[in-house]
Amino acid sequence: MLDRLRARLERYLTAVGTKFSKLGLSPTAWTMVGLAVSILAAYSYSASSYRGEAVGGVLVLVAGWFDVVDGAVARVTGKTSMRGAFVDSTLDRVAEVAIFTGILIGHHSSALIVLLALSTSLLVSYTRAKGDALGIALSGVGIGERSERLIIIAVSSIIGLLDWGVILVLVVAAFTFLERIYRALKALP
Repeated sequence: MLDRLRARLERYLTAVGTKFSKLGLSPTAWTMVGLAVSILAAYSYSASSYRGEAVGGVLVLVAGWFDVVDGAVARVTGKTSMRGAFVDSTLDRVAEVAIFTGILIGHHSSALIVLLALSTSLLVSYTRAKGDALGIALSGVGIGERSERLIIIAVSSIIGLLDWGVILVLVVAAFTFLERIYRALKALP
């Protein structure tokens, strides 16, 4: 859903990309900044306290901001590439695993729920990647894409309901995974 909103905000994102490109960092460098912030969020989550939970949530939002910045800088500077897309997508998965690992270590939700939420989140990403490889566009299919999942984690963390946020991520990711399977099977001969 948020990916569709990005198209409407293109002019704003171009301005963001222009400003951040003046700092001289490559899109991949901005991706690495986002990954570093995600790792800091994971570290915050590993503290089993509300403060760690709240700080983790804020850091997840900051990391999400840098995920927007890297793409905007790539488009503005004309440095979009298949290599950059691969690195960005792969490090996004690493960041997601780190965040859920921090949540698990901090005991903010049961181990089983965290494992299932992470697994279904990765399956959502996998189905999109496999669909792309088979020529089936699954971007924008479902309500549980990465942006939405991270917003759920961030907001639920900040308001002190991370356990419920992880459960909600599990539910929306599972529905998105199933919807993508359905769409792909309809499109495949």
